Amino acid sequence: MRLPRFVLAGTQSGVGKTTISTGVMSALRKRGFQVQPFKVGPDYIDPAFHTFVTGNKSRNLDSWMLEEEIVKGLFVKNASGKDIAVIEGVMGLYDGSGSRKDVGSTAHVSKIIKAPVILIINGSGMAASAAAQVLGYKMYDPDVEIAGVIINNVSGEKHYHILKEAIERDIRIKCVGYMVKNTAIKLESRHLGLIPSVEVEGLQHKIEEIGSMIEKTVDIDALLEISEQAVPIDGRLKENKGLENRINIGVAQDKAFNFYYEDNLDLLRSLGANLIFFSPLEDKKLPEEIHGLYFGGGFPEVFAQELEDNRELRQQIKDSIEAGLPAYAECGGLMYLTNAIISLEGQRHEMVGVFNTETKMTGRLQRFGYVDVTIDQPTVISQTIEKAKAHEFHRSVLTKDLKNDQVYGLEKTRNGEIVDRWRCGLKRHNALGAYAHIHFYCNPRLAENFIENCSVYKDGGRYK
Repeated sequence: MRLPRFVLAGTQSGVGKTTISTGVMSALRKRGFQVQPFKVGPDYIDPAFHTFVTGNKSRNLDSWMLEEEIVKGLFVKNASGKDIAVIEGVMGLYDGSGSRKDVGSTAHVSKIIKAPVILIINGSGMAASAAAQVLGYKMYDPDVEIAGVIINNVSGEKHYHILKEAIERDIRIKCVGYMVKNTAIKLESRHLGLIPSVEVEGLQHKIEEIGSMIEKTVDIDALLEISEQAVPIDGRLKENKGLENRINIGVAQDKAFNFYYEDNLDLLRSLGANLIFFSPLEDKKLPEEIHGLYFGGGFPEVFAQELEDNRELRQQIKDSIEAGLPAYAECGGLMYLTNAIISLEGQRHEMVGVFNTETKMTGRLQRFGYVDVTIDQPTVISQTIEKAKAHEFHRSVLTKDLKNDQVYGLEKTRNGEIVDRWRCGLKRHNALGAYAHIHFYCNPRLAENFIENCSVYKDGGRYK
């Protein structure tokens, strides 16, 4: 299948990948292209910017959590019918799981989907040394097709041409453009990365400004030519048989809760779920006739006062779950289902109260990175023992060690050796909450079990 595409990869984190990626997508959209955006790795915030710019839901491509054929299948499925696919990388081009460059890295994904790479480098304070840097990335894995270079943070056009001359003369890789230093267009960050798009004031104006800068200094025609040179690719996903008797799942979606893998939502739909979105911040009641609840991650701590103030909805959620309504909650969703969120300053905000513990914010990351999950008890997403791959990224901790309620065994490995092991995942009634973010395509049975539980509830049964 012919799918024009390219990857925008950085030499390292902070080199400007998201700014340049959104600008390139904006410029392509302005030309009338239907752009399908993707993000390498377990990121939720960057894809939201992609979606805002292109009007198409951005998708994650993660070669640590998912098998190569699944990554390829998801790419082909979602890129089909679009004019061009633009894939934003994660961290540096070769940064993946630990020191392994072919597990979870942008380079690995580029090889799986056979996509040419545009390498973004930081040109500040460099001249001919830029060529040495590009050469190193080219030689580190010759199977990665670095087809072009964008140079960020140059002082101006003259500076760009010095770097361009050295790279093209000595490395034989085309420079397709640059961006000058401009703090006004910088996308601001918070403790877990960029501030989500739903919270950025004047985002449309900022994106238009970035897009205009890209149009002036990046050769969009050269990018299109590179995308057209990508070889044909085929990939298929195993079809999932949905329930004839559709069930309704309420999905929390607002400024506080918006961390979802779009492919997770699609998988639930394919299995027979009608997803009904609601806002724990603004809605006073749950959607009518729902048979399950799904709370994704986000920043409930930022909106803790507003969540606390919505007492009517919090009480209804608690009553519904205690009456047997299936519920699955990840990270921020887990925090919301505890008794309270306690801020760094010690201020307590009442939450739903399904899990008899509180969530306390801390000043540093508590868990970060990929984890192997074993769900060793029946839960809303498991009937027997189930395995999953997941990612954790949070600064909060639970104030009580509820050992009897913990159903997850988690392991962190490095180079095949277990370097950390702990318990997490709280089960109460027919609700499950955990810090781990799971991509359902690593084990579709998890989504199937969730749907089955919701179906049993719909038919008047209770979880045993």
